[in-house]
Amino acid sequence: MELLWLWIPVLGSLVLAEVLWTLPIDQDQWPRPEDVELAEGYLRRFYNPSPGGSVSGRRVRSTSSTMEEKIREMQTFFGLRETGGLDSTTLDVMKEPSCGVPDVENFSFYPGKPKWKNNTITYMIAKYTPDMKREDVEKSFRSALKMWIDAAPLRFIKVNHGKADIVFSFARRTHGDFFPFDGPRGVLAHAFQPGEGIGGDVHFDEDETWAGGRQGYSLFAVAAHELGHSLGLTHSKDPSAIMYPNYRYKSSTQYSLSNDDVLGIQTLYGKETRKVETQPAPKKCDPNLSFDAAVMIQNEIVFFKNRYMWMRTTQTTYWNRLRESHSSTLPGISSHMDAAYDIAAKGVAYIFTGHMYCVVRELKMKSHAGSIYEYGFSSQVRQVDAAVHISESGKTVFFTGEVYYRYDERRRRMDPGFPRLIQTDWPGIPRRVDAAFKLRRCIFLFSGTKSYQYDFNQNRVVNIIPANSWLGC
Repeated sequence: MELLWLWIPVLGSLVLAEVLWTLPIDQDQWPRPEDVELAEGYLRRFYNPSPGGSVSGRRVRSTSSTMEEKIREMQTFFGLRETGGLDSTTLDVMKEPSCGVPDVENFSFYPGKPKWKNNTITYMIAKYTPDMKREDVEKSFRSALKMWIDAAPLRFIKVNHGKADIVFSFARRTHGDFFPFDGPRGVLAHAFQPGEGIGGDVHFDEDETWAGGRQGYSLFAVAAHELGHSLGLTHSKDPSAIMYPNYRYKSSTQYSLSNDDVLGIQTLYGKETRKVETQPAPKKCDPNLSFDAAVMIQNEIVFFKNRYMWMRTTQTTYWNRLRESHSSTLPGISSHMDAAYDIAAKGVAYIFTGHMYCVVRELKMKSHAGSIYEYGFSSQVRQVDAAVHISESGKTVFFTGEVYYRYDERRRRMDPGFPRLIQTDWPGIPRRVDAAFKLRRCIFLFSGTKSYQYDFNQNRVVNIIPANSWLGC
């Protein structure tokens, strides 16, 4: 994530500098020559030291005070102890895979706040990586674009020929933009601020291994960061932000915008004002009715469909009621539900929508939100279709596509050996599950218009009824 063309004159004036390490530390604690060389390159790239210039190609020696000042600046940005010296923690941060744009304060902009004049932005994929299937590359880019679309009134259109505002490509070493890549690790990619010509373009280092899962660097996560630059944002010092400069392996914050990211993009482009498409209230006795999610909360079973919800009590007197919108009951959740599960012992329910989830208590108050990747899902999983908690084992089962995962709530990690095929381990259940909840000693799974009562002790389906039978139809 290199510097943008606006920074080219600055970078062009930089020359290699030798450091006079005169800090008061023991001789055997001095950094190794290779560490000094790494630090020089890092500070030259990210913190713009001013060694004074060069004459006839000669290198100019910088003072130790200048380098110490730049090291302190870097340590301040990353929240490290401000020693001004190359301690092991500072060197470790310098060695992390990162972005090439200079580090700045909480959400910040390029000089003059460049932005796209038209909120409808075109993009093109000029060159693909052989590391991934073409459709997986395109899916990663679409997912990265969607993150910014959800936060601001932006629209992206893919074009295959001609001119595009943002051009994605993969390249090695010197590739024609004055910012050669440095091989494996180091700088993973770079992007250019909005503007004509190369402005907005994103280049990925082909010497890295790109992936949709965990076998390499997440193309989705890096593309989401780079698009922030393409849209006009520089770096954030907030570790939870997409625009934080360093790549964070297995970090859920790579997969969702932080408040800092949202404030930055909305400062440039305004808030998302698109109206949510209104959908007619579903008819509970429609024979084609299916559910998006279901969950037990206290003594009630809650069924979700689009932006609506039914609640059915499990007490002696059965009754149903339709809430016209779950957003009034679940503030902060404005889209449809994908999945939900409850842990009765904790008195909480987990509601999933897209790649995010939130925790609610008594279906009244949202306590906090997070990313599905905190559970250990690979970046290829974009949403959960259904979920159910089995209190006897302390496990939560997640259904996504034709497979399912099993999560250990006590150890807070996925069980090994997953995902597994639904049809292999859940005999009698269709390939895909839309919703699920547990009542007494059975799990009820919904697929399309049918409800399957599954006895997990007998490991078989014991009853099948229409899904809307739960609503008294």
